[in-house]
Order: sequence, then structure tokens, then C-alpha cells
Amino acid sequence: MKQEKNIWEQSRVELFQKLDCRETGLSQEDAALRLLKYGANELHAGKQKSVWQIFLGQFADFLVLILILAAVISACMGDVESMIVILAVITMNAILGTVQTVKASASLDSLKQMSAPTAKVLRDGQIVQIPGREVVPGDVVILEAGDSVCADGRLLECASLKCAESALTGESLPVEKDTEPLSGETALGDRKNMVFSGSFATYGRGRFLVTATGMDTEMGKIAQLLKNTEERKTPLQVSLDQFGRKLSIIILVICAVLFGVSVLWRHENVMNAFLFAVALAVAAIPEALSSIVTIVLSFGTRKMAKENAIIRHLQAVEGLGSVSVICSD
Repeated sequence: MKQEKNIWEQSRVELFQKLDCRETGLSQEDAALRLLKYGANELHAGKQKSVWQIFLGQFADFLVLILILAAVISACMGDVESMIVILAVITMNAILGTVQTVKASASLDSLKQMSAPTAKVLRDGQIVQIPGREVVPGDVVILEAGDSVCADGRLLECASLKCAESALTGESLPVEKDTEPLSGETALGDRKNMVFSGSFATYGRGRFLVTATGMDTEMGKIAQLLKNTEERKTPLQVSLDQFGRKLSIIILVICAVLFGVSVLWRHENVMNAFLFAVALAVAAIPEALSSIVTIVLSFGTRKMAKENAIIRHLQAVEGLGSVSVICSD
């Protein structure tokens, strides 16, 4: 069985036959059908958390869990006032974190809409400008200096065209393009007869046939890998978790010692000694610590916002403050 040629190896005739299109571009009807078949030409960020999930996620902190336990113990002891205060503090903390996250996400979505690229394509033989998300495989796209490349494609025409592909390949200098077919397996950076989503034209002009859109592009493959990465805790979160564990151990040891002294040495009632030890444990837990941290980080987030830097997660402010070296290509 003959192996199918790669996109960069095929001739113009083979490309048009494979994608069932022509040099004058797609018709509006055909483009609409292909948009339904292949989906919008955009990267998927994965399943977004709902506001309710974001709110519940604010409680996934060791110190907050200790406070919830303290509230439960206070309720069991009949100390309703302490329970209300503790729950009010951790709820306010969760609301602050949720509001910041939702606002930052909305701001980022607005920026994405504002910066969404457009493309000049041939439809029914006429050049029309459309949103980049509506480009489909089989479209013929007109590319000029300064234009963003909205999808992966094979060049059909090329007049001194150069493209900056540093976002994809790391190559710092613009790559000079041509239309000649290549032979055999060729590295991504050496595919001179192709253009890639995420790059842009710096010089010259050309036309290319769209061969892949959205998550099927080379940039989409990278996005797919990033979706599988795990979210790591910031230095502050690690420090707070460690502090919470150490504080819990110290409080439990002290309470156990006091309980033993009260029962064995002072011969007090076991229940009274237990209630005293539990009350001491609840009093020793710093209820306001998590809220103070959240409020301070909120101030940092607002200050960054004034400098046109949007922070999605509050903890990222502290993480950025811990950076000593930034490496860039």
C-alpha cells in the first residue's frame, strides 16, 4: 500500500484534489458546511470552571480546612458565636478570591476578542475579509506583510515572503518562504513551503491553501500538551500549608498535655477537661490569617491592574514577586 505524501511533498494538483477545492476559493455555502464539519478555527482552552466550582476551590486549602474543623467543633460545644465568626471569615475570603478570578477571566476573554485576527480569503473568486475563527480547510488566504497567519497552510504563491515563526520554532530571524515541494521527512522549521498559525508575515506577500485549523494546527498540538500539565502551588501556598500543618501539630500536642494534666494531676472531670482543651485549640487557630493574605494579594492585584497587567489567580501575584530571573528568547 502506497504511503500518502505529506502536505509539504504534494503538488498543487494533489493538494486541491485532497482538499476538494480550487484556486478561486470556496463558495460561501461550501465554507459554511466545512465550518460545521471542522469547527471554529480557534484553540480550545479546555473545560472552564463554573463560578460555583471556582468558589468551592477557594476552600481547598489546609489552613481553611482547619478553620472549618474549628467551626464544627465550636458548634458541637454550643459556641455559636465563634462558629458564625469563623464561617463568616472563610466565606468572605472565598468570595474575594472568586470575584478576582471571575473578573480576571472576563478581562482576558475581552482582550482575546479584541485581538482576534482577521483573514483575507477568496470566496466565490472574490477577496473578502472574515474573522480568523471562520477560516476552514480548503480556503485560499491572501497574505501580506504585517498579517497574522490564522491557520496552517501550503503556499501557492510567494513574492519575497518572509515569516516570523519564533513563537512556534524559536527561530529568532524571519524565515524566507518558497512554493517548491519538499521531499521526505522535513523538520518543522525547514518546511519553507508552508506557513503556520501563530506566525506573521514580516516581508513580501503570498497566497496559501489552508490545510489545518484550530487544534489540528502545529500550535494546536502544543496547546493540547499544555492542557495536560499539572497546576503547581506557589511558594506562598506551600508555606501556608506547611505552617498550617506545624501549627496543627503544636496545638494538638499542647491540648493533649493540658488534658492529661487536668485529668491526671488536677483530677478534673474528663468532659470539662476535654471541652477546655478543645476551646483552647479553637482559640489558638488564627482565623483571620487566610483573609489577611487574600486581602493583601488583592491589593497587589489591583496595583498590577493599574499597570495594565491582568492577574487571573491571586496567588500568582506572590509567585511573580518570587521571580529573580526571567529568561526570554
